[in-house]
Amino acid sequence: MNTAPLLHIVLYQPEIPPNTGNIGRSCVATGCRLWLVEPLGFDISEKAVRRAGLDYWSLLDLRVVPDWQTLATELHEPFSAGRTWLFTKTAKQSYLQPRYQAGDVLIFGCETRGLPAEIMEQFPNQLVRIPMRPQVRSLNLSVTAGIAMYEAVRQLGCGDEYFEQ
Repeated sequence: MNTAPLLHIVLYQPEIPPNTGNIGRSCVATGCRLWLVEPLGFDISEKAVRRAGLDYWSLLDLRVVPDWQTLATELHEPFSAGRTWLFTKTAKQSYLQPRYQAGDVLIFGCETRGLPAEIMEQFPNQLVRIPMRPQVRSLNLSVTAGIAMYEAVRQLGCGDEYFEQ
């Protein structure tokens, strides 16, 4: 099996355990690496994961980093190459506009605060949004990440043979 992740999925200071669990399951299903930027709003120790019934968690390509700077150092190459996409409801550009490439980084903010302005200012041309009607304040984080991951998978042309690995 290929050890390079299809995509890097980053959750910045996630707060709600079921969202992270659902996103982790989607990462396993798509061959993506999940990055969690601390602090986390929950425990991901082996005991807590077992209690939550996350039977796929051992299959997850997971990295936990203490802060944004560590993440930026770890993902320096895609960050510097402009292969980083930040999802925010305030973006002007649709998530359908980028041409995703293998190894891209998709970043999502925490459930209650989103991404900090100082992070978004680092990537002004790489802010994207998932369109929604004005009656809805926001989409659930795990839904947003799933939509984004599968659009990138679609663009990358990952057919059935990819998923049979």
